[in-house]
Formats: sequence, structure tokens, C-alpha cells
Amino acid sequence: MLKFGYMAMLLFTVFGSFWLEIVLKIGVLRRVKRLVISIFPVSIFFLIWDAYAISQGHWYFDQEQILGIFGPFDIPLEEFLFFTIIPIAAIMTIEAVRTVNKHWKVGDE
Repeated sequence: MLKFGYMAMLLFTVFGSFWLEIVLKIGVLRRVKRLVISIFPVSIFFLIWDAYAISQGHWYFDQEQILGIFGPFDIPLEEFLFFTIIPIAAIMTIEAVRTVNKHWKVGDE
């Protein structure tokens, strides 16, 4: 059961925040270009960092808590998903607060 630990955390994040898209109609997933521009550069940077840390032995993933599906540079599938799901959840949370609290300014107005 531990094998699903990392994936369970990601699914918890999806269920914990993606409902905001439906209930509050925040429209984050409809603005795909904006989402990609926001997430892609940072995700690439951290994936390169992960690849370097793994190759140098500074960073590893517990084989007991991941599915064992690896992408380029021996980075687990869950880590690739992490750098997509977590930023989307954060953006959804910010947009949900802005939807509920109309006068709250984030800086992109």
C-alpha cells in the first residue's frame, strides 16, 4: 500500500482544490495558455534541479512509496505530476479567494 503514497498525496491535492473550478467557476483550467506560461518555466527549472540532484546522489525517491514508472533522467512519474498538479492547485486557491473576496488584489489586475 505504501507504493501509492506519493500518488495518494497528489490525488488528495486534486480532490482538495480542483472542486473550486466547478463550484466557484474560477476558470483556471479554461485559460490553458496562461497556466502553461505560469507553470512551465518553473517546472522545467525544478525538474533539471531534480535530475542533477538524483544523478549526484543528493536526492532519491523511496522505491516503497512510488509506482516505479520513471521518465527522463530517472525522475519518477509522480515527480513530473507534482510539478504540474501542485502549482495548478495553488493558482486555483488564489483564484478562489479572489472570486469570494472581490476586493482582494494579487497584482495582476
